[in-house]
Amino acid sequence: MAEEQEDKSMSFLSHLEELRWRLVKSAIAIVVFAIVIFYFTEWITNNIFLKLADPDFPIFRFFCWAFDLCANKIDINWQSVEMTGQFGTNLMMAILGGIVVAFPWIFYQIWSFVKPGLKEREINAVKGIVFFVSILFFMGIMFGYFVIAPLTVQFFGNWQMAENIHNNITINSYLKTIVSTVFFTGLLFLLPVVIMIFTKLGIITSAWLKKYRKHSFIAVLIIAAVITPPDLFTQIVVAIPIVGLYEFGIIISKRIEKKRYNDSIKQ
Repeated sequence: MAEEQEDKSMSFLSHLEELRWRLVKSAIAIVVFAIVIFYFTEWITNNIFLKLADPDFPIFRFFCWAFDLCANKIDINWQSVEMTGQFGTNLMMAILGGIVVAFPWIFYQIWSFVKPGLKEREINAVKGIVFFVSILFFMGIMFGYFVIAPLTVQFFGNWQMAENIHNNITINSYLKTIVSTVFFTGLLFLLPVVIMIFTKLGIITSAWLKKYRKHSFIAVLIIAAVITPPDLFTQIVVAIPIVGLYEFGIIISKRIEKKRYNDSIKQ
């Protein structure tokens, strides 16, 4: 009895040790990328973040050409009102940027830790998950950056309660808005992977997804309203790809069920 408890204790400690090393490896990757981002702060700030307020940004030119909806020049006096404001913002930008760039490696470390505790059926159910999760996450990041973030900046940057009230936006507030919008969009694009996993594990079915399609559309509109400016046009722009991902998830669910049915017939 004592030996069994000792074995369990050793097993628990070994798992903790492995988890610690997985976290250390993830942290090292984040720090390395954060240092690189910190070094190129000025270029990144001018050419990646502040460009979102430029009327010549690609999404604004597209809407101007396709729908005659041209962006206005945003008259913003960028400022930092705290002694450590710029340094703190710079540090936050570098760390969050490091997390985004290192996301595939971080997710791989998490998956490598969880994988040994899963059954073979569960492992086969999510084969290639690191690749697909990374691809979808970066697709969401790109969509958030090139579409949602600039529309958000354009809306709030030009909003005025009265003509004599001017926008003196702090760089910290500006960057937090962009980073949160882009990051959450990246997470939303993981919807097909979630559907794939739950379908393979038998938790949901394509019929269930179809049954609650209308409910999901309402949920999508609510989510779009949370992460976007409160104007209908931007919310629709955000909702369309998410609805598309939901429909793509239904197709994936159907294919998984079909494969499962064919395998059962062969057996």
